Amino acid sequence: MGRRAKHKQSAPEPLDKKTYPTSKKLGKRKADNDSDGEEPKANLRPTKKVKDSKPKVTTPASSAAKKAGKVVAAKAKPSVKPDSDNDSGDGWEDVESENGMDQDEFDGAEEISGNLDDLMEEDDDDPLRGTVQKFDFDTEEEEEEIQSVSKRKKSKQSERPAKIIPTASDASDSDDDASEDEDGRVTMANMEARSRALDAKAAAEAELDEEEFQGAAASDEDDEDMDMEGEPDAEGDIDAEPFHLPTASERDAEKQSGGPDVHTVQRRMRECVRVLGKFKRLAEKDRSRSEYTDQLVADIANYYGYNDFLAEKLFQLFPVAEAIEFFEANEVSRPVTIRTNTLRTRRRDLAQALVNRGVNLEPIGKWTNVGLQVFESSVPIGATPEYLAGHYMLQAASSFLPVIALAPQPDERVLDMASAPGGKTTHIAALLQNTGVVFANDANKARTKSLTANVHRLGCKNVVVCSYDGREFPKVMGGFDRVLLDAPCSGTGVISKDQSVKVNKSERDFTLLSHLQKQLILCAIDSVNPDSKTGGYIVYSTCSVTVDENESVVDYALRKRPNVKLVDTGLEFGREGYTRYRGKTFNPSLNLTRRFYPHVHNMDGFYVAKFKVEKRSKVVPSDEPINAPAPTFVLGGEDAEEQVPDATGFDSEEDRPYLEEAKRRRMKAKGLRPPPRSKPIPTTA
Repeated sequence: MGRRAKHKQSAPEPLDKKTYPTSKKLGKRKADNDSDGEEPKANLRPTKKVKDSKPKVTTPASSAAKKAGKVVAAKAKPSVKPDSDNDSGDGWEDVESENGMDQDEFDGAEEISGNLDDLMEEDDDDPLRGTVQKFDFDTEEEEEEIQSVSKRKKSKQSERPAKIIPTASDASDSDDDASEDEDGRVTMANMEARSRALDAKAAAEAELDEEEFQGAAASDEDDEDMDMEGEPDAEGDIDAEPFHLPTASERDAEKQSGGPDVHTVQRRMRECVRVLGKFKRLAEKDRSRSEYTDQLVADIANYYGYNDFLAEKLFQLFPVAEAIEFFEANEVSRPVTIRTNTLRTRRRDLAQALVNRGVNLEPIGKWTNVGLQVFESSVPIGATPEYLAGHYMLQAASSFLPVIALAPQPDERVLDMASAPGGKTTHIAALLQNTGVVFANDANKARTKSLTANVHRLGCKNVVVCSYDGREFPKVMGGFDRVLLDAPCSGTGVISKDQSVKVNKSERDFTLLSHLQKQLILCAIDSVNPDSKTGGYIVYSTCSVTVDENESVVDYALRKRPNVKLVDTGLEFGREGYTRYRGKTFNPSLNLTRRFYPHVHNMDGFYVAKFKVEKRSKVVPSDEPINAPAPTFVLGGEDAEEQVPDATGFDSEEDRPYLEEAKRRRMKAKGLRPPPRSKPIPTTA
């Protein structure tokens, strides 16, 4: 051996193999034998270090050793074998003690003699010992069984979970498999028979489904009735008393005592709705439907804060259950919406700019390509730089509908008879792309200031602002291609915005508003040019849901102007207008109009109707002109003379009193004093 080979480094010793716990073996961990080949002794690992010279002191290490000793004692068997396979102390070699003592220090420690249980009795911790069965780890026999099961190949039956309750689908599947096995594959010979069998099977399943559906519906109704009968009150106690409808005297006494509490009114409303839905089965004996209805209307007026007249008027518009939904929807504010001004920006760019400013929004719907709904905003939505620059207009979603129905075309003359504050006017100007002319009129001159401000802010260059009474507009100017009449109304569709409508509207208000609307719609029809090549349309809209202001006005216009007819509004959603209402029958074409409700469409209550104005034509029979005088024959000889009487003309003397009376009324309307009836009225009047 050379001098250098003598000091050469020997080969590295192999590292000790460490066993890591796996998910399959959670009970025990095997320890490798020592390199010297000595077999480990059973239960020779000390659980704690005992010192005779010092007093016993409890440390964290000793408490941990106690717990380990308990585990070992629980698993120790009566007969301990020296084999390493059954060593109950296996699995603790790799665990370090809390004091940092390794295996060498344990080997050097003093050997403890005696039973482990006797050693445990030295500590007085009987109350802390508890049951040791909860530390029971799996034995080797259990591990071997688990390993044998995991190695065994799983069958399909073991993989498929067993069903506790067989269903009809299982039977049908088995029948299908059996039929396929019997008949074989489909051929031309058995195709007809199989199709008949499938049809019969589908019919049977449909009947079964129908029976199940009816049974489920009946059970739901019974459950609902049971739930309503035993409904808990405000304190959580179930009231077993049946519902009793108060009489008129009881209601008067209730009013004198200050009225019922809120919970009583709520329960009474629910019970009345339930009884009216199934009146024959649930109503009290000798009580009429009108009594339940009157009680429900009175409770609605009391609960929601309406006057009795308006509560009854709105209640009559809907079925009983839907009426409650309508009143509830009026207590919730509608979503905030904005309209993109396409004269200055696009909706996508506007949405991106507002999102960058912390505004959460999304498009309103497919029916409009300029609307955005705002959910929340970290900045005032009416004071952003985009708003001040005229990129959008704060506008309710229902206000989009009349302009969409009007559908103005470029280079047209359009009249907006009641335009303030300018949301619809600027929308029309945007659709016209700043071409043509838009006459924005409003009877209130003070409101034209906000109208003018919005027109300038949004960059509308084709708008003319004026202030006339709409009833004078045919005389002021006419010949428009399209007219939009958003008539003044009671506001019963926007109660969520203006709660004062609940109490300040009476029957007289609805009568006066209806009369004004009828006058305005006739003036709007007369202002349209029927010879227009692209137009000749009128859109009538209100923010009301009452029939007096909507269907009645439209039906009146159709009767007074025979050259006008209703056409489709072009709106894809909305409910049809009434053709019959509480004994009144309207024109059948009113089903082309559209109604919008807050509880159905999540927007303000609205009504939209679209007219088409045609040329006035006289109906003349093909044989003779109308009012032609009939010829008379004089029989006096062979030559019969035909004499045609003179046509009956206008007799001014006969109609003079009526004309003078009309002139007197006209002078009084102008503020002039008419002369006495004995003197003739001058023609200048």
